[in-house]
This record gives sequence, structure tokens and C-alpha cells, in this order.
Amino acid sequence: MGTEPPTIGRPRAFDEETVLDRAAEVFWRHGYEGASLTTLTSAMGINRPSLYATFGSKEQLFERAFARYRETQVTNVRAVLEQPTAYAAVEAFLRSSADGLTANDHPLGCLSIQGGLACSPENARISQILAAGRAANEAALEERLSRAAREGDLPPGVDHRALARLVMALSEGFAVHAAAGTSREDLHASIDVALRALIPTRSVACCGGKP
Repeated sequence: MGTEPPTIGRPRAFDEETVLDRAAEVFWRHGYEGASLTTLTSAMGINRPSLYATFGSKEQLFERAFARYRETQVTNVRAVLEQPTAYAAVEAFLRSSADGLTANDHPLGCLSIQGGLACSPENARISQILAAGRAANEAALEERLSRAAREGDLPPGVDHRALARLVMALSEGFAVHAAAGTSREDLHASIDVALRALIPTRSVACCGGKP
């Protein structure tokens, strides 16, 4: 009777994507510095040695969890921006943002805001990671509005970079309000007001947007 070859290493007893999603939720609820290793490992269903062996450190775990979160976010942002007009693209971005910020299948608000609103100097890299994620969304907005300017969908003289920054600032502000309990309906009411001011009337009238 032959013998089976020895097994090299021990297979992981968990799915990395699942535990990353659980870690992201902990960071989302508690912020990076507020998320203790005990809370993380309990939520992830693994022990500390497994956490260190798989992800390296708390900072590396956060980076991996945020990268996974960003994959979905980037896909959604680029999808909602593929609207036929600048007005429609900005409206879709803001309304999708409001819906996501108040969804009931994850913590209220946004991981990129709650994850590191206040970090001590030794954790400055966390703030930088989160800022880079927000900058990527702003860049996608700027790219879409730049195309609108080239196509004549924005009146001459409109600064598409400044407009993208303003739209992003609104979205980030909504994240703070959503985390504090502002309802989806109230966020959408604010978007109604913002849209009338954000996109000049000429662009709305000529491109079929709502007045």
C-alpha cells in the first residue's frame, strides 16, 4: 500500500474576500484607530496569528480592505457618470451617492470618510490612502466634465475642474450628514437644490436636464 505525499503547509480555513469585507465594516464603524485587533479578529472570524500571517499588519489589512471597497466604488462611479449630459451625470453621481450612503446593508456614510477623519501623525498613511481614494472619484468627475466642456455641453467659461471639486465636496458632506442620521429623503431634497445651482441654466435647457 502506497503512502500519501505529505501536505505542504495548511490550507486557509477562511475566504479572504469575506474576511476583508468584514474588516472593512469594522474600520467603517470605528475608524482606523478605533478598530482594535480584538474587534477586527472577532468580526473576521480569525485569530491574530492568521491575521498577521495573511495580511501582515493592521495597516496592511486596512489597505487591502479599502482597496476591495474601492474596486466596487470605482465601478459604480464610472457607470453612473456614463450619462448623455453633464447635468445627468452630476445628478446620477449625487443621487447614487445619497442612496449608497444611506443603504441598510452596511454602516451609514462612507468608509473613505469615516475610516480616518482623525488620525494621529503615526497613522498619517491611512489618511493619505483615503484621500487618494476620494481624489480618484474627483478625477473621474473631472474627466466626465472635461468631455462635456469639449462637446459644448457646458457653457464657455465654466471651470470643469472647480465644478468637479464642488460636486465631490457635496458628496463628502452628504457622507458626514448620513453618518449622523440624515435621511435619504433629506439628502435628495438637498440635491434638488444643489442641481439648480451647480449646472448653469443654459446647459440644462439645451441638454434636456430638469429645470
